[in-house]
Amino acid sequence: MENKKEFRLGLVNAIPVCLGYLAVSFAFGIQASEAGLSVFQASLMSLSNVTSAGQFSSLDLISTNATYAEMALLQLVVNIRYMLMSTALSQKLSPKIGTLSRCLVAYGVTDEIFALSVTRKGRLNPAYSYGLIICSVFGWVMGTFLGAFAGSIMPHRLISALGLAIYGMFLAIVIPDAREKRPIMLVVIGSMVMSTIFTYAPGLKNISSGFRIIIVTIVIAGVAAVLAPKKEEETADA
Repeated sequence: MENKKEFRLGLVNAIPVCLGYLAVSFAFGIQASEAGLSVFQASLMSLSNVTSAGQFSSLDLISTNATYAEMALLQLVVNIRYMLMSTALSQKLSPKIGTLSRCLVAYGVTDEIFALSVTRKGRLNPAYSYGLIICSVFGWVMGTFLGAFAGSIMPHRLISALGLAIYGMFLAIVIPDAREKRPIMLVVIGSMVMSTIFTYAPGLKNISSGFRIIIVTIVIAGVAAVLAPKKEEETADA
Protein backbone atom coordinates (compact mmCIF):
# COMPACT_ATOMS: atom_id res chain seq x y z
CA MET A 1 0.00 0.00 0.00
CA GLU A 2 2.81 2.36 0.92
CA ASN A 3 4.65 1.51 -2.29
CA LYS A 4 1.57 2.40 -4.39
CA LYS A 5 1.29 5.74 -2.60
CA GLU A 6 4.98 6.47 -3.16
CA PHE A 7 4.71 5.45 -6.82
CA ARG A 8 1.75 7.78 -7.42
CA LEU A 9 3.59 10.61 -5.64
CA GLY A 10 6.58 10.05 -7.89
CA LEU A 11 4.37 10.22 -10.98
CA VAL A 12 2.78 13.49 -9.84
CA ASN A 13 6.07 15.12 -8.84
CA ALA A 14 7.60 14.25 -12.20
CA ILE A 15 4.89 15.91 -14.32
CA PRO A 16 6.77 19.27 -14.61
CA VAL A 17 9.93 17.35 -15.53
CA CYS A 18 8.00 15.36 -18.14
CA LEU A 19 6.68 18.54 -19.78
CA GLY A 20 10.15 20.10 -19.83
CA TYR A 21 11.67 16.95 -21.32
CA LEU A 22 8.96 16.88 -23.98
CA ALA A 23 10.07 20.24 -25.38
CA VAL A 24 13.82 19.55 -25.26
CA SER A 25 13.59 16.02 -26.67
CA PHE A 26 11.38 17.29 -29.52
CA ALA A 27 14.34 19.44 -30.58
CA PHE A 28 16.60 16.41 -30.20
CA GLY A 29 14.28 14.34 -32.40
CA ILE A 30 14.49 16.90 -35.18
CA GLN A 31 18.27 17.03 -34.87
CA ALA A 32 18.46 13.23 -34.90
CA SER A 33 16.35 13.09 -38.04
CA GLU A 34 18.66 15.60 -39.71
CA ALA A 35 21.63 13.41 -38.70
CA GLY A 36 20.07 10.48 -40.56
CA LEU A 37 18.52 8.48 -37.70
CA SER A 38 15.11 6.88 -38.21
CA VAL A 39 12.19 7.54 -35.87
CA PHE A 40 12.73 4.14 -34.22
CA GLN A 41 16.48 4.65 -33.83
CA ALA A 42 16.07 8.10 -32.30
CA SER A 43 13.34 6.89 -29.90
CA LEU A 44 15.37 3.83 -28.87
CA MET A 45 18.37 6.07 -28.26
CA SER A 46 16.34 8.26 -25.91
CA LEU A 47 14.86 5.24 -24.11
CA SER A 48 18.23 3.59 -23.55
CA ASN A 49 20.30 6.72 -22.78
CA VAL A 50 18.08 9.36 -21.11
CA THR A 51 20.81 11.99 -21.30
CA SER A 52 20.35 15.25 -23.17
CA ALA A 53 24.01 16.35 -23.31
CA GLY A 54 25.25 12.88 -24.20
CA GLN A 55 22.69 12.36 -26.94
CA PHE A 56 23.10 15.80 -28.53
CA SER A 57 26.89 15.48 -28.53
CA SER A 58 26.74 11.99 -30.04
CA LEU A 59 24.81 13.07 -33.14
CA ASP A 60 27.83 14.81 -34.63
CA LEU A 61 29.91 11.66 -34.11
CA ILE A 62 27.23 9.45 -35.67
CA SER A 63 26.97 11.67 -38.75
CA THR A 64 30.78 11.53 -39.22
CA ASN A 65 31.04 7.75 -38.64
CA ALA A 66 33.23 8.10 -35.56
CA THR A 67 34.71 4.99 -33.94
CA TYR A 68 33.04 3.13 -31.05
CA ALA A 69 35.99 3.99 -28.79
CA GLU A 70 35.59 7.69 -29.55
CA MET A 71 31.87 7.49 -28.82
CA ALA A 72 32.40 5.56 -25.57
CA LEU A 73 35.04 8.00 -24.31
CA LEU A 74 32.84 11.00 -25.11
CA GLN A 75 29.87 9.49 -23.27
CA LEU A 76 32.09 8.67 -20.28
CA VAL A 77 33.29 12.26 -20.02
CA VAL A 78 29.90 13.90 -20.61
CA ASN A 79 27.89 11.55 -18.36
CA ILE A 80 30.33 10.76 -15.55
CA ARG A 81 28.36 12.99 -13.19
CA TYR A 82 25.48 10.50 -13.29
CA MET A 83 27.75 7.89 -11.74
CA LEU A 84 28.44 10.25 -8.84
CA MET A 85 24.74 11.07 -8.51
CA SER A 86 23.80 7.37 -8.48
CA THR A 87 26.42 6.70 -5.82
CA ALA A 88 25.01 9.50 -3.68
CA LEU A 89 21.43 8.26 -4.10
CA SER A 90 22.41 4.70 -3.19
CA GLN A 91 23.23 6.02 0.30
CA LYS A 92 19.57 7.04 0.71
CA LEU A 93 18.31 3.54 -0.11
CA SER A 94 17.77 0.97 2.61
CA PRO A 95 20.54 -1.68 2.85
CA LYS A 96 17.78 -4.24 2.23
CA ILE A 97 17.21 -2.95 -1.33
CA GLY A 98 18.61 -5.43 -3.86
CA THR A 99 21.01 -4.86 -6.73
CA LEU A 100 18.30 -4.99 -9.42
CA SER A 101 16.29 -2.20 -7.78
CA ARG A 102 19.44 -0.14 -7.32
CA CYS A 103 20.28 -0.56 -11.02
CA LEU A 104 16.75 0.46 -12.05
CA VAL A 105 16.96 3.59 -9.90
CA ALA A 106 20.40 4.40 -11.37
CA TYR A 107 19.06 3.98 -14.93
CA GLY A 108 16.70 6.93 -14.53
CA VAL A 109 19.05 9.32 -12.76
CA THR A 110 19.15 12.71 -14.47
CA ASP A 111 19.86 16.15 -13.03
CA GLU A 112 16.17 16.81 -12.38
CA ILE A 113 15.31 13.35 -11.00
CA PHE A 114 18.37 13.45 -8.77
CA ALA A 115 17.27 16.83 -7.38
CA LEU A 116 13.77 15.52 -6.62
CA SER A 117 15.12 12.31 -5.06
CA VAL A 118 17.91 13.72 -2.95
CA THR A 119 15.66 16.32 -1.32
CA ARG A 120 13.27 13.64 -0.01
CA LYS A 121 13.51 13.30 3.74
CA GLY A 122 14.54 9.96 5.17
CA ARG A 123 15.07 6.79 3.16
CA LEU A 124 14.35 6.85 -0.58
CA ASN A 125 11.63 4.36 -1.54
CA PRO A 126 12.44 2.78 -4.94
CA ALA A 127 8.71 2.93 -5.78
CA TYR A 128 8.93 6.73 -5.61
CA SER A 129 11.91 6.66 -7.98
CA TYR A 130 10.05 4.35 -10.38
CA GLY A 131 7.19 6.87 -10.55
CA LEU A 132 9.63 9.69 -11.28
CA ILE A 133 11.45 7.68 -13.92
CA ILE A 134 8.41 6.34 -15.78
CA CYS A 135 6.77 9.76 -16.07
CA SER A 136 10.00 11.59 -17.00
CA VAL A 137 11.25 8.99 -19.47
CA PHE A 138 7.82 8.91 -21.10
CA GLY A 139 8.11 12.64 -21.82
CA TRP A 140 11.68 12.26 -23.05
CA VAL A 141 10.90 9.39 -25.44
CA MET A 142 7.57 10.82 -26.62
CA GLY A 143 9.17 14.17 -27.43
CA THR A 144 11.92 12.42 -29.35
CA PHE A 145 9.38 10.35 -31.28
CA LEU A 146 7.32 13.40 -32.23
CA GLY A 147 10.41 15.42 -33.17
CA ALA A 148 11.93 12.64 -35.27
CA PHE A 149 8.59 11.95 -36.95
CA ALA A 150 8.10 15.64 -37.73
CA GLY A 151 11.66 15.80 -39.05
CA SER A 152 11.04 12.83 -41.35
CA ILE A 153 8.04 14.42 -43.09
CA MET A 154 8.96 18.12 -43.14
CA PRO A 155 10.98 19.79 -45.94
CA HIS A 156 14.76 19.88 -45.37
CA ARG A 157 14.82 23.70 -45.32
CA LEU A 158 12.24 23.79 -42.55
CA ILE A 159 14.17 21.18 -40.55
CA SER A 160 17.34 23.26 -40.83
CA ALA A 161 15.46 26.33 -39.67
CA LEU A 162 14.02 24.48 -36.66
CA GLY A 163 17.52 23.21 -35.90
CA LEU A 164 18.45 26.79 -35.02
CA ALA A 165 15.95 26.53 -32.16
CA ILE A 166 18.37 24.17 -30.43
CA TYR A 167 21.05 26.84 -30.26
CA GLY A 168 18.46 29.27 -28.96
CA MET A 169 17.48 26.74 -26.29
CA PHE A 170 21.08 26.36 -25.11
CA LEU A 171 21.55 30.13 -25.04
CA ALA A 172 18.38 30.48 -22.95
CA ILE A 173 19.81 27.93 -20.47
CA VAL A 174 23.35 29.31 -20.27
CA ILE A 175 22.99 33.10 -20.48
CA PRO A 176 20.97 33.73 -17.25
CA ASP A 177 23.53 31.86 -15.10
CA ALA A 178 26.45 33.35 -17.03
CA ARG A 179 25.21 36.89 -16.36
CA GLU A 180 24.94 36.24 -12.62
CA LYS A 181 28.13 34.19 -12.06
CA ARG A 182 31.47 35.29 -13.48
CA PRO A 183 33.08 31.79 -13.41
CA ILE A 184 30.29 30.44 -15.61
CA MET A 185 30.73 33.35 -18.01
CA LEU A 186 34.47 32.63 -18.22
CA VAL A 187 33.79 28.93 -18.79
CA VAL A 188 31.43 29.74 -21.67
CA ILE A 189 33.87 32.20 -23.25
CA GLY A 190 36.82 29.83 -22.75
CA SER A 191 34.91 26.97 -24.36
CA MET A 192 34.00 29.11 -27.35
CA VAL A 193 37.58 30.34 -27.82
CA MET A 194 39.06 26.86 -27.48
CA SER A 195 36.49 25.35 -29.86
CA THR A 196 37.26 28.08 -32.42
CA ILE A 197 40.99 27.36 -32.14
CA PHE A 198 40.40 23.64 -32.68
CA THR A 199 38.21 24.42 -35.69
CA TYR A 200 40.63 26.67 -37.58
CA ALA A 201 44.18 26.17 -36.25
CA PRO A 202 46.49 24.17 -38.55
CA GLY A 203 47.00 20.66 -37.26
CA LEU A 204 44.36 20.96 -34.54
CA LYS A 205 41.55 21.22 -37.07
CA ASN A 206 42.40 17.70 -38.25
CA ILE A 207 41.35 16.26 -34.87
CA SER A 208 37.92 14.65 -35.10
CA SER A 209 34.96 16.55 -33.66
CA GLY A 210 34.41 13.91 -30.99
CA PHE A 211 37.90 14.23 -29.54
CA ARG A 212 37.65 18.04 -29.79
CA ILE A 213 34.60 17.93 -27.50
CA ILE A 214 36.39 15.57 -25.10
CA ILE A 215 39.55 17.70 -24.95
CA VAL A 216 37.68 21.00 -24.55
CA THR A 217 35.43 19.53 -21.84
CA ILE A 218 38.30 18.11 -19.78
CA VAL A 219 40.57 21.16 -20.12
CA ILE A 220 37.90 23.80 -19.40
CA ALA A 221 36.31 21.81 -16.55
CA GLY A 222 39.73 21.14 -15.02
CA VAL A 223 40.84 24.78 -15.20
CA ALA A 224 37.49 25.96 -13.77
CA ALA A 225 37.72 23.47 -10.89
CA VAL A 226 41.20 24.74 -9.98
CA LEU A 227 40.61 28.50 -10.41
CA ALA A 228 36.99 28.72 -9.23
CA PRO A 229 36.23 25.80 -6.89
CA LYS A 230 32.73 25.60 -5.47
CA LYS A 231 32.55 27.01 -1.96
CA GLU A 232 31.54 24.73 0.90
CA GLU A 233 28.36 26.67 1.68
CA GLU A 234 27.27 26.38 -1.99
CA THR A 235 27.90 22.63 -1.91
CA ALA A 236 25.85 22.29 1.27
CA ASP A 237 22.92 24.16 -0.26
CA ALA A 238 22.95 22.05 -3.47
